[in-house]
Amino acid sequence: MRYLPFLICLLLASCGQINPPIKNPLKSASAALPIDRIKLPEGFKIEIFAQDITNARSMDISPGGTIFVGTRGEGKVYALKDTDGDFYVDKKYVLAEGLQMPNGVAFRDGDLYVAEVSRIIKFTAIESHLDQPGEPVVVYDKYPTETHHGWKFIDFGPDGKLYVPVGAPCNICESEDEIFASITRINPDGTDLEVVQHGVRNTVGFTWHPDDKQLWFTDNGRDMLGDDIPACELNHATADGQHFGYPYCHQGDLPDEEFGKGKDCADYVAPAQKLGAHIAPLGVEFYTGAMFPASYQKQILIAEHGSWNRSKKAGYRITLVTLDENQNATSYEPFASGWLDEEKDEAWGRPVDIEFLPDGSMLVSDDFADAIYRISYGD
Repeated sequence: MRYLPFLICLLLASCGQINPPIKNPLKSASAALPIDRIKLPEGFKIEIFAQDITNARSMDISPGGTIFVGTRGEGKVYALKDTDGDFYVDKKYVLAEGLQMPNGVAFRDGDLYVAEVSRIIKFTAIESHLDQPGEPVVVYDKYPTETHHGWKFIDFGPDGKLYVPVGAPCNICESEDEIFASITRINPDGTDLEVVQHGVRNTVGFTWHPDDKQLWFTDNGRDMLGDDIPACELNHATADGQHFGYPYCHQGDLPDEEFGKGKDCADYVAPAQKLGAHIAPLGVEFYTGAMFPASYQKQILIAEHGSWNRSKKAGYRITLVTLDENQNATSYEPFASGWLDEEKDEAWGRPVDIEFLPDGSMLVSDDFADAIYRISYGD
């Protein structure tokens, strides 16, 4: 019976983040990306870093400068190189095809780890044979097979372990298995799986504070409560084993109409910052580079993928959350916007993930425009 809500919402085509196909008017060979529409703070500029990267999703960058890119619906994993240093990709490799939602990529000690729905695979010493990657090694293959919220962002934490989220297998439901609606971690060899955070509906982006190494992550709020609730979340885990509310309490103060009965929101960790409803926050990073102004140091940038079931679209931008010296959020505001034409209520791009190049400039992937952008400051 625990999957009954999932079956019902499939029939209604209303499940969160199923993301029904949206026609992109720029999907043609001759279409140029209108990056002149992107609004940025004074002194910043945006350029195309890579194009024709179909369904570009999560990214990771090796110390050698290779940009690895996962996809969701495409089933491919890419490796990109800017060999002449002009900040435009001139070499593209397809490392794998036909994988099941290989959204997450993480590079460690020469090896590339890729997350499919139910398993983690690894390409060994990948940079030495990008043109002939060969067959990957299976690291772990016992994650749930449910595809609803089954795509995964992965990253290695300061403890050297691989962090792997497992989304809720539904829009809203209570699962008997604690692995759902969680963040897990495993050793690089796939051993010692443990659930480290609970009550997380669907995180597709997390990072660690550069100083105290505590975990911060985005979480996508439930659907079908209207346009304006609940808020999506930016969360801060101060210890292992915390519970962030799902499915009982949303946005820190809103009991669920079904599963919240008899529950107290004070029993769960409230978000560090409420984000917009249905904006689908994905990639999240602290800025630690030397290019942006000093005011950006150790502040949070979030890629908002954008709503799919709201009467008027929201998100489709990069936002900035500013923290004070006690790591309390003091502001939440747009940093880069313009992928959404608000007057027409039509989007031409959907930001997914954020990574930083060694010079401190920022890469942003876009799975709707099949592109990666570079945002820089100054010259």
